[in-house]
Amino acid sequence: MKRIALMYAAFFLTCSVFGQQTGKVIEENTIGSKILGRSVKYTIYFPPDYDYSQRAYPVVYLLHGYTDDNTGWLQFGEINRYADKAILDGTIPPMIIVMPNGDSSWYINSYDGKEKYEDFFVKEFIPGIEQQYRIKNEKRYRGIAGLSMGGYGTMIYALKYPELFAAAAPLSAGIFGDEEMTMMPESQWGVIFAPLFGKNLKGKDRLNKAWYDNSVLSIIDKKNGADLNKVRYWIDCGDDDFLFNGNALLHIALKKKLVKHEYRVRDGGHTWEYWRTGISDALKFIGESFHQ
Repeated sequence: MKRIALMYAAFFLTCSVFGQQTGKVIEENTIGSKILGRSVKYTIYFPPDYDYSQRAYPVVYLLHGYTDDNTGWLQFGEINRYADKAILDGTIPPMIIVMPNGDSSWYINSYDGKEKYEDFFVKEFIPGIEQQYRIKNEKRYRGIAGLSMGGYGTMIYALKYPELFAAAAPLSAGIFGDEEMTMMPESQWGVIFAPLFGKNLKGKDRLNKAWYDNSVLSIIDKKNGADLNKVRYWIDCGDDDFLFNGNALLHIALKKKLVKHEYRVRDGGHTWEYWRTGISDALKFIGESFHQ
């Protein structure tokens, strides 16, 4: 009788595992940072079988846009629903998706050293997350993606730390050329970029060392093709997006350096509808990169 009971228990456990088609989300957790001197919130998605296995999973760090926070991709992007469907369809491998709160840091260190988000992300956040959860902590199983400000952060991290990421997928990335920065109205510069690159700067004075150290186009220009090809790139921006020009320049810059990449222009603007319809393809590209 005991044997029969154990067989039934095993049967129902197996059914529950294979019947589980939705992943688990922790909407808000925190990680302490000595570099920033505070705790940083993050949201994390686990694939459907995470609680029923002991294996480690590949990871994607998914960055939010300006004025959003770590919950943006969950609340507006419905990332859990799109990831669940892609995993169930076999479009992407089961993966963990981590969404840190980047505030309005643009994911870099500020010019005056008061905000060192980039140092935090690379030296504390990634190691801390990958120690806490069952994550394959190797370059070939690690990807990064993001929208707008998060797309900029995606490119910055992939360009500066190619040893960390197999693939990068910026959506509607916040890429600006030198001319755009010099011509930007003070009302916009002063709020968004002055805390990062320097206050009370006008015209070409904005093109200082802090700017060029963190200009995606400038970094690409300084690197050779071999280094740039260490990461696979998926670039996606709508034809009606105000960031279209910067993304087109990004495509051209990579093409000039003979960097293999995918460049997509779809109908749409700077909207959640656009990003929701694009994130599955971005995750698919990253997932395929895990097998390269």
